[in-house]
Amino acid sequence: MPVLGGRDYIGGMPHWIRHRRYAVVLSLVFGGGACVDRGTSQKVAQAFQAGARSPDEVPTMLNTELPFRYPAALYARKVQGNVTLRLRIDRDGQVSTDSTRIEESSGYAALDSAAVRGSQELHFVPAKLRGEPMPVTILFPVYFRHPDAHALPGDTILKGESPTTGGGE
Repeated sequence: MPVLGGRDYIGGMPHWIRHRRYAVVLSLVFGGGACVDRGTSQKVAQAFQAGARSPDEVPTMLNTELPFRYPAALYARKVQGNVTLRLRIDRDGQVSTDSTRIEESSGYAALDSAAVRGSQELHFVPAKLRGEPMPVTILFPVYFRHPDAHALPGDTILKGESPTTGGGE
């Protein structure tokens, strides 16, 4: 994994996020408490409601490290952002690259592009309906955080902390 600016995207994340079990929950935004905000949780629900069938088992990410690379120029400037991708995961657990879309932009084209590029390297145990693999569309948030930058609104969930009234790190 290339290191950009002395750190990589995953290396700058707290240990509990890098741990596979939590990364899956955070990345797929499933389950209570894993959602960044009410709007994100509603989008996830809508993504599954849009299909005719909902899976009995949601897809599970197999990657032990997330493949997203922080663009060096933005890292140097401590630019941060969130990108929400709409991913189609096929019956084999592969991301259909031609159907990957940016659901919500970070506001930085380079972060958005890095998220899309990284998504091509994601692998999943496919979703299942009555034990049979099935294709699904999910919303997948990607967080680009610089370890020396101030927290963004909503980041307390990324650090596993309670919100503070201080307004910054």
